[in-house]
Amino acid sequence: QWLSDRKKRALQKKDVDIRRRIELIQDFEMPTVSTKIKVSRDGQYIMAVGTYKPRIRCFDTYQLSQKFERCLDSEVVTFEILSDDYSKIVFLQCGRFVEFHSQHGHYYRTRIPKFGRDFSYHYPSCDLFFVGASSEVYRLNLEQGRFLNSLQTEAAESNVCDINPVHFLFALGTAEGKVECWDPRTRTRVGLLDCALSSVTADTEIEGLPSISALKFDGALNMAVGTSTGQVLLYDLRSSNPLIVKDHRYGLPIRSVQFQPQLDLILSADSRIIKMWNKDTGKIFTSMEPEHDINDVCLYPNSGMLMTANEAPKMNIYYIPVLGPAPKWCSFLDNLTEELEENPESTVYDDYKFVTRKDLENLGLAHLIGSSLLRAYMHGFFMDIRLYHKAKMMANPFAYEEYRREKIRQKIEETRAQRVQLKKLPKVNKELALKLIEEETEEQQATRKRKQKNLPSLLKDDRFKVMFENPDFQVDEQSEEFRLLNPLVSKISEKRKRKLKILEELEAQEQEEEEEAEGKASDAESSESSDDEKGWVEEVRKQRKLLRQEEKVKRKEKFKEDQQTVLKPQFFEIKEGEEFRSFKDSAKKQKLMKKTLGDRLKLEEKLGTLNVSDTTVGSKQATFKLKKSEQQRKQQEAEKQHRQGRKSLRRSASHLRSKRGRGRLFH
Repeated sequence: QWLSDRKKRALQKKDVDIRRRIELIQDFEMPTVSTKIKVSRDGQYIMAVGTYKPRIRCFDTYQLSQKFERCLDSEVVTFEILSDDYSKIVFLQCGRFVEFHSQHGHYYRTRIPKFGRDFSYHYPSCDLFFVGASSEVYRLNLEQGRFLNSLQTEAAESNVCDINPVHFLFALGTAEGKVECWDPRTRTRVGLLDCALSSVTADTEIEGLPSISALKFDGALNMAVGTSTGQVLLYDLRSSNPLIVKDHRYGLPIRSVQFQPQLDLILSADSRIIKMWNKDTGKIFTSMEPEHDINDVCLYPNSGMLMTANEAPKMNIYYIPVLGPAPKWCSFLDNLTEELEENPESTVYDDYKFVTRKDLENLGLAHLIGSSLLRAYMHGFFMDIRLYHKAKMMANPFAYEEYRREKIRQKIEETRAQRVQLKKLPKVNKELALKLIEEETEEQQATRKRKQKNLPSLLKDDRFKVMFENPDFQVDEQSEEFRLLNPLVSKISEKRKRKLKILEELEAQEQEEEEEAEGKASDAESSESSDDEKGWVEEVRKQRKLLRQEEKVKRKEKFKEDQQTVLKPQFFEIKEGEEFRSFKDSAKKQKLMKKTLGDRLKLEEKLGTLNVSDTTVGSKQATFKLKKSEQQRKQQEAEKQHRQGRKSLRRSASHLRSKRGRGRLFH
């Protein structure tokens, strides 16, 4: 995105993907959105409809370009190519219109009574069957040019329909989740399938009633049904139960269902993903998730090419060589795919190196953040690969020497692996490794007798490799938890320690013969069985006694250390405005903090700093009085004394005045 046009042009010369990018059909796109895409029966023409404005575009595969474009009055719901080429096309439009086009362009336009959703063409009788927002199926005969008596169904609305190409059975999918099958010759219903009930399995979570959103026949007997809740059901017409129920797991309506007969695959697509799966087993073959939502999928006949109509201007073309060969008009794709498989080339990002902020700090390039040399991306930066190599050489000039030593060491280890090897144990958790080896040998003997498959070894498993390499994973056998959980480990560990000593001696002497550790002390193992409950309880008690004794010894040692240590006086500084009284206050505060909130509220209520009262609404009201500091308390006491002094002065002054008044009256 940050590359300039000049840089992009320069990359086109280097980048193989850009140089080999193929535009199979020129301008294979729509102005805004493409809704439906189909291929003519002769395979020469690809037709697509979309918006905006509503239009149809026809592409000629022999010329690899657009043949014609026609604009329409309203959006197309679906369309059908009646002839082998583009000369006869029928469009079902949004405004209940049915429009016919011939080779030169618009031919005729008519209207159906209710809004249509899908239609199918019955070739033997030249009838068009329209289904939609009605319980009736409208029939329009193209030979007579008039509507015939409609078929009355039990459904309130119908979504999709299809006609079997072998025996011409007409099937329609309803909004109630049922499939009705009709015989066009007698115009009677011959079968009813409840797909909504069959689509609900133990694993599926369905919020609403599944309606039928896609329908497709395969041969004379098979039929695939897609539901609005994301399930695909494969039926044999001779049975009312589905052969396979495949869930897309997205909860989105199935937009399209196609059959791939060469590999017995079914291609089902919702708006998010295209899944290819085996119709016999239901096993996933592959899946594709395009960038934009999918509206329709078209499989080019007898090839591995796939085309999609999307919620985007560009219509995608996929070529999967496994599904089949390339079409004859683009047979060069087979050679190109073979070359691409043989020569995997580098990508555009090979010229850049992604580094995090920590990597920049290690290289000493943190000051470049914000400059044009670094391009911010996600949680790091992109920088030029040449600058990265230079900075790495300056930061660690001996990196090549370390790399060379590591390669030499790996080569030596590879040559050693070809020699006759002894039973080597890892550096970390040797006893655990020996225990696993013993268990494996016992299991191998048992599986040989039972003729079962051997389970994979934990020592060879990459997931547990670190446990025997990193010292942080070393099992501490002296810890309390280990000794209580493994009370009989002492007896077993003694046997293993003996075996470890034997193996170490063998490694030191480099003897080629291996001693079988299983044959030793078999009588002791049989006599001292770990399954005996009494022995297990006694061992647990012994371990607990030992732990208590160890704790006592530790306490005594700690007590001696405390007696020997000489306490030195420590001085603390008191904040300004605070008066030190005693350490008892801090102890009281700590005790108070340990109490629950209810106890503290009761204590505050007793002291008078809290007042709890009931309100008229029924709730409680709590009023707190903040505690005052020593300075505030002294200030309040001084103010109180000042007020009392002034009051006494006023009283003495009034008393003197009253005495003088009496004296004058007496004179």
